[in-house]
Amino acid sequence: MAILQLLDRLDARGADPTWITRLARTEVLARADAAARLPDAAPLRGLTFAIKDNIDLADVPTTAACPDFGYTPERSATAVQRLVDAGAVPLGKTNLDQFATGLVGVRSPYGVPENPFDAAYIPGGSSSGSAVAVAAGLCDFSLGTDTAGSGRVPAAFNNLVGLKPTKGLLSTRGVVPACRSLDCVSIFTRTIAEAARVLGVAAAFDPEDPFSRVAAPPVADESWPPRVGVPRATQLEFFGDDDAAKLFSAAVERWRALGAAIVEIDFAPFLEAARLLYEGPWVAERYAAIRAFIEAKPEALHPVTRKIIEGARGQTAVGAFESTYKLAALRRRAETVWDDIDVLLTPTAGTIYTVAQVEADPIRLNSNLGYYTNYMNLLDLCAVAVPAGFLPNGLPWGVTLVAPAFHDDRVLRLGARFLGEKPPARVLASSGATTRLAVCGAHLSGLPLNHQLTSLGARLVRATRTAPTYKLFALPNTTPPKPGLVRTAVDEAGAGAIEVEVWEFSLEAFGRFVAAIPAPLGIGTIALEDGSTVQGFLCEATAVRGARDVTAYGGWRGFLASLA
Repeated sequence: MAILQLLDRLDARGADPTWITRLARTEVLARADAAARLPDAAPLRGLTFAIKDNIDLADVPTTAACPDFGYTPERSATAVQRLVDAGAVPLGKTNLDQFATGLVGVRSPYGVPENPFDAAYIPGGSSSGSAVAVAAGLCDFSLGTDTAGSGRVPAAFNNLVGLKPTKGLLSTRGVVPACRSLDCVSIFTRTIAEAARVLGVAAAFDPEDPFSRVAAPPVADESWPPRVGVPRATQLEFFGDDDAAKLFSAAVERWRALGAAIVEIDFAPFLEAARLLYEGPWVAERYAAIRAFIEAKPEALHPVTRKIIEGARGQTAVGAFESTYKLAALRRRAETVWDDIDVLLTPTAGTIYTVAQVEADPIRLNSNLGYYTNYMNLLDLCAVAVPAGFLPNGLPWGVTLVAPAFHDDRVLRLGARFLGEKPPARVLASSGATTRLAVCGAHLSGLPLNHQLTSLGARLVRATRTAPTYKLFALPNTTPPKPGLVRTAVDEAGAGAIEVEVWEFSLEAFGRFVAAIPAPLGIGTIALEDGSTVQGFLCEATAVRGARDVTAYGGWRGFLASLA
């Protein structure tokens, strides 16, 4: 069994600073068994993943790499729960630069996750453990966060795809904030196809997250050949790394060979916005995120983390407004760039440093790594970091493709072309505001009417059961055969829990589906066994008079199996 072999590999690594908390073998196996029982259509069934330890997994400690800050959440973060519902199996919580403050991956009391290509070099941060877990083959994909580059720099240093989605596309409910108004949940994978697959599950509007946004993808999101923007030669910075400069030139030439038009752009407004992230008032958001804790236990913080966050004390409300006005002007200047290009191509990081170099000069070198990343969320952009070759010392290096908000499909599809992959199907074309529907009969996976769901772009979220207060009847004279679900009184004899599948639709697709439902079926609110509610098929009570009661079979599949 593959999961057993993976667990053996994880155990064989011994004390591994990649992880802060690993789930017990018995729990992983139980979760894998539950995922295996999901229908084949479950989009992530059986894939394993790791979770950056500033993102909640129910009943597992969240530390943000600060032991004294740790707590145990009762609920998983929205993004995590969506992945689990789709069949993915969490393995544990990964190490990070404390409080997600850093791009280096060495600011943690839990040690430094080893760069799989050379342990003398930094793994990149702050999502260090999440990137290393994928690069080292310890899981299929992982979640990080990305406020200033933490989902892209580790991807470059670990030869991975690192997707930084549009702000608010993935819910940040259940994420320890860094800069709450800028934070993103990011995705690490080995291929573009895998990144698109995970994004398709994780992206959804979350009414519980005040920073969640309804996806608004453009009607046409790709033209070919693309116009690829690159910074002017005088605005490129490699910090003395000539080999990295050569790799970037090779990446530009690769695009030219693919037929792209290469367009030099003025990178100045991007660079000026980048400087605002740590030189302006946004560092005060980091202070606000942990204010009570840092004021009560400042000594609990890593010395570099504390120095950065405590620097916010000098910020003023006047300065915040002034910087907000400056950012608005920079955003307007940057917007004009997109009139001339379809995607912006930059290095992900100008160079890579050793652990020793970073420990000797932690703040300046970290700042260098953010040269091409710190502007991203301030300017409301999306991006994917992709591998772009290896340096002579054997370390990987990467480039980043950047586009305006909600052009996530564009950067993924162009990233696939750059890597020689087949461009994935568009993920956001049918996303945005969504709703969920429980089905209990002919619309179940593998049954005759399931195509009515999949043809509308609906996605299977999970298989579960209703609360034990329902009866199921085989409706007469229906083609194909259909059941009717009826809610009963709490104490009514013969009631039971009925097998259902929960599917997710865009609101537009849901409306089209509901409009075609024939009587005596309709849509109402169904209570599930875990206490939650969801919209689902219900039947008029008059239609089941004289119909066969099949509740005892536990669901429509069970009844059909009895007939066979």
